[in-house]
Amino acid sequence: MKWLLLLLAGIFEIIWAIAMKYSNGFTIIIPSIITVITYILSAVFLALALKHLPLGTAYIMWVGFGIIGTAILGVLLFNEKLTIMQIICILIIILGIAGLKLFEKN
Repeated sequence: MKWLLLLLAGIFEIIWAIAMKYSNGFTIIIPSIITVITYILSAVFLALALKHLPLGTAYIMWVGFGIIGTAILGVLLFNEKLTIMQIICILIIILGIAGLKLFEKN
C-alpha cells in the first residue's frame, strides 16, 4: 500500500506539472485549476506514503517519478527534444529508483 500511495503521489506530480505547462502561466483557468488540485493531491499522497517510508527514499522516488514522467510527456506532448546524454541520465534515475526499491529495508 505504501508504494501505491507513493506511485499515486508521483502520478499527480506529473499531472500538475503538465497542467501547469498548459495553464500558460496560470492564464488559462481549467489547466490552472487542475494544477492546484493535483499539486495538493500529490502532496497528500506523499504525506501518506511518508507515514510508512523513510523520507529520503520516498522523496527521491517521488521526484524521480516526476522527472521521468514529465520528460517523457514533454517529448510526446510538447515536441521537446532529449539529447543522448539526457536519455542516459534519465535511465540512471530509473536504475536508482529500482535500486531503492530493490534494496529497501523492511
